[in-house]
Amino acid sequence: MKKSIFYRRVVTFRDKHLGPRRFIIALSFVIGIFGGLVAVLLKNLVAFVEEFLLTAFKADQINFFYFALPLAGIFLTVLFVKFFVKDNISHGVTRILYAMSRNNAILKAHNMYSSMIASTLTVGFGGSVGLEAPIVLTGSAFGSRISKFFHMNYRTTMLMLGCGASAAIAGIFKAPIAALIFALEVLMLDLTMWSLIPLMISAVTGATVAYFLLGKSVIFFFTLQDPFVLNNLPFYIILGIVCGLVSLYFTRGVKYIERRSSKLKNPYEKLVIGGMVLGLLIFLFPPLYGEGYFTLKALLTGHAVDLTNNSFFYQLSDNSWMLLLYLCLVLFFKVIAMSVTTASGGVGGIFAPALFMGGIVGFIVSRTTNLTSFVTVSEKNFTLVGMAGLMAGVMHAPLTAIFLIAEITGGYGLFIPLIVTSAISYMTIIYFEPHSIYTERLARKGDLITHHKDKAVLTLLNLKSVIEKDLKIVKPDATLGDLVKIISKSKRNIFPVVGEEGILEGIILLDDVRSIIFNHELYDTTLVADLMITPPATVSSTEGMESVMKKFEESGAWNLPVTDDRVYVGFISKARIFNMYRKLLVQFSDE
Repeated sequence: MKKSIFYRRVVTFRDKHLGPRRFIIALSFVIGIFGGLVAVLLKNLVAFVEEFLLTAFKADQINFFYFALPLAGIFLTVLFVKFFVKDNISHGVTRILYAMSRNNAILKAHNMYSSMIASTLTVGFGGSVGLEAPIVLTGSAFGSRISKFFHMNYRTTMLMLGCGASAAIAGIFKAPIAALIFALEVLMLDLTMWSLIPLMISAVTGATVAYFLLGKSVIFFFTLQDPFVLNNLPFYIILGIVCGLVSLYFTRGVKYIERRSSKLKNPYEKLVIGGMVLGLLIFLFPPLYGEGYFTLKALLTGHAVDLTNNSFFYQLSDNSWMLLLYLCLVLFFKVIAMSVTTASGGVGGIFAPALFMGGIVGFIVSRTTNLTSFVTVSEKNFTLVGMAGLMAGVMHAPLTAIFLIAEITGGYGLFIPLIVTSAISYMTIIYFEPHSIYTERLARKGDLITHHKDKAVLTLLNLKSVIEKDLKIVKPDATLGDLVKIISKSKRNIFPVVGEEGILEGIILLDDVRSIIFNHELYDTTLVADLMITPPATVSSTEGMESVMKKFEESGAWNLPVTDDRVYVGFISKARIFNMYRKLLVQFSDE
């Protein structure tokens, strides 16, 4: 009752004072506030948990708590998901894309809070994943649910979902331009002027909320100190190739570990094995703890040796080559640590790990260049550009990567190397992996349609709504004379032959019998069973429209019978589907 009263009041106010488009603008502002609040809240929660757990650690001592903390965090996450959420909440961005593809852009209500709690437990206790995907899922879920509350259409719901995602990204990094591009490049929302306005409002609002609550504080903000040197461009090209290859390792390593872990059917077995492996890796390489932004800060501020704190490598940190070897090992094991975190039941994303590994790749390339050649390059600049390069490769989102680092650094001083490295990294991995780590899972199952408008519109078509049931049925034991009488009363040129218990035996096409329907001598001697043919294909009433169109294409037919367990239901025509498709396409693309 309360919801009904509130709903009527809001709708009345909208119709009287705002109108549909202004109402969407107002909602995008509300979604932006929520996205900014979620980003600030979750980041502070995890920072508080990490500080509480790690504050007593001494740099020159090996801490055995690294063994236990990740396992404890994943254990608490598994309990929360199993007994409270009772749903799969991992792979946040992939779940958003799936909702857009197969669920009319509707996310479940618990996604507005469940990922926040679960990721706090996972990452705060050391899970080697990021918080960006849970925050984006939370913001997107709010946009999706508020659209569902007001009974908006599919296109508007997608836009509201995108507003939630852009607000979340903008709140995390205080980077509204990158957040806007993320919604367009990763979620593949329509690039129209009308869709841009709500997205921009949500992104700017989310960033403003973060500024208001945190001031200039952010995950990391770096003011460029070294200018871009044109003579260093060949090394940025090399960095792009390396980032592309490391992105390939990142993507295939994650897929391999996920496949191996899927063979373990017992969730508690996954939890124990994954937690122990993760604890061991963090014990040996402490930079693998949590999101890893402290590693990026150390690299950007010239304190790379601090990354060996609490590790067996602490005494060797003064040797530059040993430090590089240590970072190479961190780079290699990061993919394993991240994968076992999610495979064993933890909740988090790959956004932060991609930035983490990219920063290390950039530092390794620049430090190696400085140690082995007569050219001196800026290690800080290469660290930043490497972050963009790996993000472009892993996420297949070069524009998002370019503008994110540009906004983080407060300017476009590195714009040229950002473009060069990100583009080369993307071109390198696209040769091996046509889909990003977000979309590969969906593409493998045939569920990726957000990047294909034709498929997106097809999913809105309900097969049952286009089934034609006005065709005249004939019996297989009927004579040609009986068939002629039915033809005279029908306006169609196809006739289903239906036997006992409604089983479809075949079909008769008017063109096939046109030459004999005036031969009265055959009326009593020729049976329908002798004239019918087998249809080129049949369709189930529960079949997806994409599959139906594939059958039309393969068979070359314009009409196909619909059967359920061979029982005749009706016919479906390609012409009627095209007519419905055109109507939906106008709705889908209308500004």
